[in-house]
Amino acid sequence: MFIKIALLIVFCAVMIGIGIYSRKKTTGVDGFVLGGRSIGPWLTAFAYGTSYFSAVVFIGYAGQFGWKYGMASTWIGIGNAVIGSLLAWVILGRRTRLMTKHLGAATMPAFFGSRFASKGLKIVSSAIIFVFMIPYTSSVYTGLSNLFSMAFDIPYAYCMVAMAALTAVYVILGGYVATAINDFIQGIIMLAGIAAVIIAVLAGQGGFTEAVRKLSEISADGVAAGGFTKLFGPDPLSLLGVVILTSLGTWGLPQMVQKFYAIKSEKSIKTGTIISTLFALVVAGGSYFLGGFGRLFSGSDAIYSATGAVKYDMIVPTMLSSLSDILIGIVVVLVLSASMSTLSSLVMTSSSTLTIDLIGGTFVKDMTDKKKVLWIRILIAVFIVLSVVIALDPPAFIAQLMGISWGALAGSFLAPFLYGLFSKKVTRGGVWACFVSGVGITVLAMLSNFFGLSAASPILSFVCNPINAGAIAMLAGLIIVPLVSAVTPKLEPKTVEHCFAAYDK
Repeated sequence: MFIKIALLIVFCAVMIGIGIYSRKKTTGVDGFVLGGRSIGPWLTAFAYGTSYFSAVVFIGYAGQFGWKYGMASTWIGIGNAVIGSLLAWVILGRRTRLMTKHLGAATMPAFFGSRFASKGLKIVSSAIIFVFMIPYTSSVYTGLSNLFSMAFDIPYAYCMVAMAALTAVYVILGGYVATAINDFIQGIIMLAGIAAVIIAVLAGQGGFTEAVRKLSEISADGVAAGGFTKLFGPDPLSLLGVVILTSLGTWGLPQMVQKFYAIKSEKSIKTGTIISTLFALVVAGGSYFLGGFGRLFSGSDAIYSATGAVKYDMIVPTMLSSLSDILIGIVVVLVLSASMSTLSSLVMTSSSTLTIDLIGGTFVKDMTDKKKVLWIRILIAVFIVLSVVIALDPPAFIAQLMGISWGALAGSFLAPFLYGLFSKKVTRGGVWACFVSGVGITVLAMLSNFFGLSAASPILSFVCNPINAGAIAMLAGLIIVPLVSAVTPKLEPKTVEHCFAAYDK
């Protein structure tokens, strides 16, 4: 216990110290939100990766999908690295940096407002971000709290309050610069921790070969023996839905693409692409690979509820519970690192969006830079408190929360943002239609599950699953935007040419 507590104290002290150090660089909105658009490739790449992967992945998704798909869940991590990192940087990185800088946009709603000359799009997109980021933040708290309960036997609520307070302190003090520096340190911890944990868990099962042999002998939930060691697992179609949601989804998440706003040069983007992809391959690939062996621990009572249902969020903590105190301490700091970096990114994005795009210029006229930074800091605290309140009584498991959040955000924003960077033919009508479809599909699926309508047929059950609904919302947006844009009024040519002049340099 002394070792685990000592590691936590050092971790917290470093995070707060960096927040204090970075405070001098947060005098204006651009400095507080984007670090003055001067963040180098290493910090940006690690900020992207650590914002991508949190306790939701390591505890929730790795446990749930490893249980469902066995070793094939590793494909999710590979998809995250190739689609969610490599292709995202290659396709979005340069154009995002150039156009947002040219338009003076510090947030995704500001981009929509300037790119499509619409104050309404800016206001509505900022509202969507604020509402649907709260479930995502709550899911991060939930995953971390389960791990802390296992390692320290501390009540769930205390874990959340402590983590929320630590996040608030260093983000409010140091803004994006503190977040980026901390993300780099946290990313290194995650890389080392994942490798150490995989080696230790497999060693406890007799090594990799023996663990695979044991997994191949398991038959459960209608899956024949050997199903959990197949190349694409027992349910390839559902696995594909998870890959799409967790990989393609990053292209439309404000807290992810905003990292491209802040990078300092085009050369940095090339370096950042390589670093970010390798980071994702190790962290995401390693997490899902580890989770794929979850069924080897099916004999533990800790992963079942009183009714016999599987508690997916307890699978990975159960796998880790037999490790040595030093390794458990490393795991706690690993997951804390992943979660804190994601939380800081989420609260920064949501509070800055609400301040710059909704309050400033809409409800409070002529807001100075100093007042904007003050409002952002206040809203960071408000956002954290709201997230904690929801996390105190969360849904059955983490993936539901994250699926709802990612589905609504990426379903609404991915297609308009992507097309807006590349095509001059996108109209306001196309963007509005995508906002409606993204939120509509996600909310309808959520209501169908709440009222039990999804149980009426296997097809409805598949479509209304939060994960699948999110993937459907994203793919639907990619079709809806060009179709609606083809039949709705075009933007003024001057507006479009002004936006695309960013690429003329």
